[in-house]
Amino acid sequence: MNKKNILNEYKKKIKEYKRFSEAYYVESNPIINDSEFDKIKQNLIELEKKYHFLNDKASPSNAVGYKPSKNFNKIPHRAPMLSLANAFSEEDLENFEKKIKNYLNKKDDFKIEYSAEPKIDGISASLIFKNGKFIKGLSRGDGKEGEDITENLRTIKDIPHSITNDNFPREIDIRGEVFIQNNDFKKINNKFANPRNAASGSLRQKDPKETKKIPLKFIAYTYGYESGMNIDNQNDFLKYLHIWGFKTNPYNKIIHGTKNLMRNYKEIEKKRDEINLDIDGIVYKVNDFKLQKRLGYVANAPRWAVAHKFSANSGTSKIINIEIQIGRTGALTPVAKIKPINIGGVVVSNATLHNEEEILRKDIRIDDIALIERAGDVIPHVISVDLKQRGKDSKKFEFPKKCPSCGAKTIKDFNTITKKEDAVRRCSSEGYECEKVAIEKIKHFVSKEAFNIEGLGKKIVENFWNLNLIKLPQDIFKLDFNKIENLEGWGKQSIINLKYSINLRKNISFERFIYALGIRHIGLENAKLIAKNLKSIKNFL
Repeated sequence: MNKKNILNEYKKKIKEYKRFSEAYYVESNPIINDSEFDKIKQNLIELEKKYHFLNDKASPSNAVGYKPSKNFNKIPHRAPMLSLANAFSEEDLENFEKKIKNYLNKKDDFKIEYSAEPKIDGISASLIFKNGKFIKGLSRGDGKEGEDITENLRTIKDIPHSITNDNFPREIDIRGEVFIQNNDFKKINNKFANPRNAASGSLRQKDPKETKKIPLKFIAYTYGYESGMNIDNQNDFLKYLHIWGFKTNPYNKIIHGTKNLMRNYKEIEKKRDEINLDIDGIVYKVNDFKLQKRLGYVANAPRWAVAHKFSANSGTSKIINIEIQIGRTGALTPVAKIKPINIGGVVVSNATLHNEEEILRKDIRIDDIALIERAGDVIPHVISVDLKQRGKDSKKFEFPKKCPSCGAKTIKDFNTITKKEDAVRRCSSEGYECEKVAIEKIKHFVSKEAFNIEGLGKKIVENFWNLNLIKLPQDIFKLDFNKIENLEGWGKQSIINLKYSINLRKNISFERFIYALGIRHIGLENAKLIAKNLKSIKNFL
C-alpha cells in the first residue's frame, strides 16, 4: 500500500473515530460498544506507530474526550484530565509492568505496589478547592478544558462544599466520577437509556433544580493540580479523601504482581452483577507518588496507570422468532426475539442479527439456544448458537426476497469499490411507496438535526400515519387540527404547541432541508458540503 492510500485509510478511520467519540462523550449515546470503541482507538495508535507520517489532532494519541459543549462556559484545567491506556489480557498487564521496570531501570525481581480500583462507568468531574472551599466544578471536556458545571455539581450530596481539616491542601483539584446507582436508575429509567446517559444528561441540565431531582452520586479517586499536599502514595490519598468527607470506592485494594492483579480482576468480574453501580474494568495505578512522578506521561496518558477492561456482559437464551425491521433507506435488519434474560442488570428481549450474511455465517435459526452479548449501551447482539442443543427439525432461516411491508423485490447493491455485493439487503421500492420506509423517512424528516419539529415524536408519526393524517412530509404543513383535537391525549394547549412548532419550521437552513430528505449517504456533514457548494434550492433541484 502506497503512502497516499495509507493516508486516505487513516483519514477514514479518524473520521469514524470522531463520530463515535461525539456519540459517546457529547451525546452520551454510544453507537458501538465500549470494546469496539477501544479497538478502534488501539488500531489508530498502532497505525501511527507503524507509519510515523500519520498524525491528526483528533487522534486518540493527541485528544482526550471531546470538545466541550457550547451550552456552558469553557474553562482550562489547571492540570490536564488525561485518558488511560487499556489492557485486555494478562499478557497486556505483563507488558505494562515490564515497560515500567525498563523505564525505571529496575531488575525483574523489583516489586511494584499497585492501587487497584474498579472503574466506574460514569462522568468524570474535577472539583476545584481553595482554602477548603469548593469554588468551581468542571467536566472532562477535551482534557485540556472542560465545561463549567459548578452549580449542577453543588446539588450532589456526596460533594462537600467546605472542608475544615487542618491537613487539607491550600489548593487542590479533586477528581472523581459522577454516577447513578443501579437501584436508583430503575426508578427513572423511563427518562434515560442507561445510568451513564442519565448522569451525563443530568449534569448538562441548564437548570440546577432539574439536576437536583436526579439521585447523582460522586466517588473521588485522584487529584489534578495541588498546592500544599503532603501525601506519599495513592492508598494514603484515598484514606485522606475519606477523612475530608469524600466517598471512595469500597473495592480499592493494594496488590503486588500481575498474577494477583488477574486474580482480583476475576473476583471483581464475578461480583459485577452484585455491585450497585456500573463498572467496566479495574484501574491499576503505581501506588508510590514519587515513582509516578519519575514515570511521567506518554502522549495523553500516564505511564504509571492502566485500565483493565472487563469482557462484555453476556448470557444465553432461546431465539423465539426472527423478525425483519425496515429502515428509511429500505435496509432490512433482522432482529432476534429472544426469551427475556437479565444481562448486566438489564432485561433483554431483542438482539440484533445485523444482516443476512451474519445469519448465514453464524447459521442462526429460530428455536436455537444463543449466546447474547450486551456490551456497553448498544443494542444486544447474537454472538453464536449452541449447535449441540439444536433440534432435529431445525430449518435454516430464509431471508425474504420480497419486502415484508410492500412486497417489492429485495436487492443487494453491487459495490464498485470492493467488487462485491453489499451485506445489507434492501427494499427496491422508491420514494414513499413502501409503508415502513415512508414512516421511517417521515420520522427522520421531523428529527432534531432535520426539521426539528417538537411534538411530532416517533409514536405520534406512526399514529398520524395510521389515521391517514400524514402520508408524505408535506402533509405535516397542512394537518387537519380539528381531527387531531378529537384524538385521545390531545387538548387545546398541545394543539397550539404543535401548530407553533410546525410554523416555526416553515423556514429552515438549506443544509437542514437537504439532510431532512433522508437521501442515502447524505448525512449532516455531506448536507452541509452540498448546501455550501450549490448555494440555492434552485441549483439543488
